[in-house]
Amino acid sequence: MSQRAAPAMETGPASAPAGGVALPEHVAIIMDGNGRWAAARGLPRIAGHRAGAQAVRRILEAAVRQGVRWLTLYAFSSENWGRPEDEVVDLMGLLRFYLRNELADLHKQGVRIRTIGALDRFAPDLRAELDRAVATTAGNTRLNLTVALSYGGRDEIVRAARTLMRDAAAGRIDPASLDEAAFSARLDTAGTPDPDLVIRTSGEQRISNFLLWQAAYAEFVFPDVLWPDFTEAHLQEALAAYAKRERRYGRR
Repeated sequence: MSQRAAPAMETGPASAPAGGVALPEHVAIIMDGNGRWAAARGLPRIAGHRAGAQAVRRILEAAVRQGVRWLTLYAFSSENWGRPEDEVVDLMGLLRFYLRNELADLHKQGVRIRTIGALDRFAPDLRAELDRAVATTAGNTRLNLTVALSYGGRDEIVRAARTLMRDAAAGRIDPASLDEAAFSARLDTAGTPDPDLVIRTSGEQRISNFLLWQAAYAEFVFPDVLWPDFTEAHLQEALAAYAKRERRYGRR
């Protein structure tokens, strides 16, 4: 089962950096391009994933500096299980290494970690590492980091619907009373604000089964840069592009 998000911390209006440009409260990133980055350099795919992990550290630090409060990273999709076995093994090893070597620093920086996705597909020791990361950082408030692992938007919606069906069958909910809030409360992201800005690197312009329900009114930016090369400057460009958008939510 996925680690359900804890109740949201109190948040006010989106903060503004120097110059007064409004920030998105929640930024979600589809980290795409590790394999192409490696292929362009004649390197094995795992080298691209290692470079991508370094980019994660870089962007976490940048997000804190830029004043982003909520950050969601699409790290491993439900479809990624279909990749070659050796690549999946390498990715699981890299995740273990990252958790063991970066957790103390993330905790020191005030990063609160949570996970979404079907974590029951991971090995027990890796689930234990993820549980430890969530528990260790539970009291932090500087940056809320959600890591999507074994995650698929359709799968999340189906699991939420299944939970609602069980609740209805047990008499815990009247189907006639179901609304968007009740459905959202059954999603992995319960307690997390919907993303304001979704960034997908590598120039691809699709969302690949990511936060399908939550991103209904998000703004999208598709920078033509592979994830391992994504820098704070690219993040700033995406935030600046967001600041120029007018979000109307279909009201006008």
